[in-house]
Amino acid sequence: MPPTALQLRPGRAAGETLPMSVFATLRSMIEAGGRAALVSVVEVSGSSPRDVGARMAVRADGAFSGTIGGGALEWQALAEAQALLAADGGARLRRLDRSLGPDLGQCCGGRVRLTIERFDAVDLDGIAALAGVRDEAFVTLGLSEAGGRLARRLATDEEATALAPTEQRRVLPDGRVLERFGAPATAVALFGAGHVGRALALALAPLPFRLVWADARQGAFPAHVPRNVVPVAAEDPVSLLRDQPDGAIVLIMTHSHALDLAIATAALAARRFALVGVIGSATKRARFASQMRQAELESGLIDTLACPIGLPGIEGKEPAVIAASVAAQMLMVREAARARLPVFSRLAEHR
Repeated sequence: MPPTALQLRPGRAAGETLPMSVFATLRSMIEAGGRAALVSVVEVSGSSPRDVGARMAVRADGAFSGTIGGGALEWQALAEAQALLAADGGARLRRLDRSLGPDLGQCCGGRVRLTIERFDAVDLDGIAALAGVRDEAFVTLGLSEAGGRLARRLATDEEATALAPTEQRRVLPDGRVLERFGAPATAVALFGAGHVGRALALALAPLPFRLVWADARQGAFPAHVPRNVVPVAAEDPVSLLRDQPDGAIVLIMTHSHALDLAIATAALAARRFALVGVIGSATKRARFASQMRQAELESGLIDTLACPIGLPGIEGKEPAVIAASVAAQMLMVREAARARLPVFSRLAEHR
């Protein structure tokens, strides 16, 4: 039977935790079926569909969570994982080394090395300890057991410093392995729970963002929101900006242009957010810029205001289309921040 994607719970009520880590997924699989496998990309040379650190958890029946890139490579990995889980012997690890061109007929042209680790009920305590880590991103230190599978524990801060900020995996000289799991989510303050706000919250659900979603109107929020969203009934939305971390993204789409202006002005004046964006038109931007100048906001700050929000060239006004465009813009801002590259100049070229 072909493997099928394991359907995880897509949403949450306010107050629940962020999406499950791979260890929480493994724990759930083991508790339900007695065993599970972890497939990891551990080395890449040349072009490949996913980078080192991509992982998926696999059940014995072939259901899975996560991806190592799809295609023939993933299909083979799933088959190997199921075979390892079905074996009666003591094997706990398999390795795959595949050239994507000659071995698999894929066009990437690179080479990928995978590990497939089997976990059973006896491993639950160690997996549960890592599943309980509440950080969005953390580093583990692994020591090879008999057979080559890693016994992992949470790395100390000092140990984790041996892994560069952009590095996902490193084998230390003594054979121990440092691995990074997860990635820090970019903080987003989303003001307004109208049609576009709702569409955007859904569009960002599977993406590496953590949203504080503000609206003071009664009944503005849907009954259930994605796991990475915290709805806030904010009587004073501007004051919420103080609680947002440096580098956060501020998106403004309330029911009131006056409120939009107040939030945008305060956000720009703070001089610490990666993007301040307002839904609207070029006319709205011009009006806001005039009023900001009257409020003696510096022209250089006003110039960074993203209004209208979204990528240039996408003209659709349907909420889902706007949400997709804004989500793409946010990903560009996130990547630029991680690489310390200017994103605003690239966007301005197309306006």
